[in-house]
Amino acid sequence: MELEPIILPGVPQQRPLVIAGPCSAETEEQVMNTARDLSAKGIKILRAGIWKPRTKPGGFEGVGTEGLQWLKKAKAEYGMYTATEVATGKHVFEALKAGIDILWIGARTSANPFAVQEIADALKGVDIPVYIKNPVNPDLELWIGALQRVYNAGIKRLGAIHRGFSTYDKTIYRNTPQWQVPIELRRRIPGLPILCDPSHIGGKRELIAPICQQAMDLNFDGLIIESHCDPDKAWSDAKQQVTPEVLDYIINMLVIRKETQSTENLTELRRQIDECDDSIIEILAKRMRICREIGTYKKEHDITVLQTARYREIIEKRGLQGAQCCMDAKFVEEVFEAIHAESVREQMEIINK
Repeated sequence: MELEPIILPGVPQQRPLVIAGPCSAETEEQVMNTARDLSAKGIKILRAGIWKPRTKPGGFEGVGTEGLQWLKKAKAEYGMYTATEVATGKHVFEALKAGIDILWIGARTSANPFAVQEIADALKGVDIPVYIKNPVNPDLELWIGALQRVYNAGIKRLGAIHRGFSTYDKTIYRNTPQWQVPIELRRRIPGLPILCDPSHIGGKRELIAPICQQAMDLNFDGLIIESHCDPDKAWSDAKQQVTPEVLDYIINMLVIRKETQSTENLTELRRQIDECDDSIIEILAKRMRICREIGTYKKEHDITVLQTARYREIIEKRGLQGAQCCMDAKFVEEVFEAIHAESVREQMEIINK
């Protein structure tokens, strides 16, 4: 792809580019108050959801085209660029008619090639920056395919947004980061601007700051963060939105490293340890979920919980694997003895219910 840089007059060309605003445009007052407070903190690009896809019907699905006029008003009053999500060709038409400056395609839409193609067809002949969020599942080819469809429509100012991936397992995140996926995307498409969406990765406002720092450490180009003038009263995703004041604090506390260090310092090594620990917890949670499913099966089929041969196989095999990976076999055996003991305990609870 021969991409053109996304340059917006008046927006500093430095990391991080910041796009901020409420998850949803709710009322004109809410949009204008948020825009005023963000503008006062130096934010140049205002985002707001106009059409909101929901898993089940009946929830707040956005105010619709009326909200575009509020963004237009905020743009005129505070001199901000505006950005919103589009999911259909009609959305594209309405957003362009209202003078929206930046569009993005959401995770549910990017997973559907038919929907992406409809949007791409609506964008033909238009020169506007478009960002595409990763699909809900970690499918890199699907993500690249969505980018290619929009690029083939003539959009050269193209970028990606990493918002994490859905998972069945319980983790500290709303959507697991799986940083290796956007890293591979950058390797496959050099020069592609990539923003991080810490709001949707974390799902909780207290996780936004550390996720932002991780993104900067991984050389992401910018951040798209949900910010609301009164987040606790937000009509959607209240827990992952921050006030403009908190957003300003988060941005100002970021450490932006301009050059890659040839020798990692202790802080960087500790960050890597934290990432490994997070992965271990997530994998253990998945393992325990599978063990509980096995416990249910054993109960339904009147099978004893403890299978001695299987236990011996696990301990011996994992010890050998540990030794092959330059770890002490006894240490690995002790770790898996503890894991197995917890698995047995959880299965016993299921059997005795």
